Amino acid sequence: MAAKDDLGRAGEERAAQHLTRHGYTVLDRNWRCAQGEIDIIARHGAHLAVVEVKTRRSAAFGHPFEAIDERKRRRLWALAFAWRAEHPDLVRGLDIRVEAIGIIGTDPAVGVLEHLVDIS
Repeated sequence: MAAKDDLGRAGEERAAQHLTRHGYTVLDRNWRCAQGEIDIIARHGAHLAVVEVKTRRSAAFGHPFEAIDERKRRRLWALAFAWRAEHPDLVRGLDIRVEAIGIIGTDPAVGVLEHLVDIS
């Protein structure tokens, strides 16, 4: 397995732990469909959070959030609606929002973590 895949998995694990510590309930991870993949789907109060996680060893090639452009945000929204269609009982009455977590550091467990709550 490629080192970048290990880094990404470790970042997603840290992101899930961060969300849980902040009152989120993780409903699904690495959900896939024909349109793509959602890293983390979580409930936070009256919101369904679709969370994109970007992990980098350093900011040498840009901040992790720079990888989430308008095209990526549109895809995340499409994926959110696809996930909602497959899980209607879990999302009834919840507002959907797209969030991002960026982690920078050679070890994602202790790297700098930033969480944007609404990137729509």
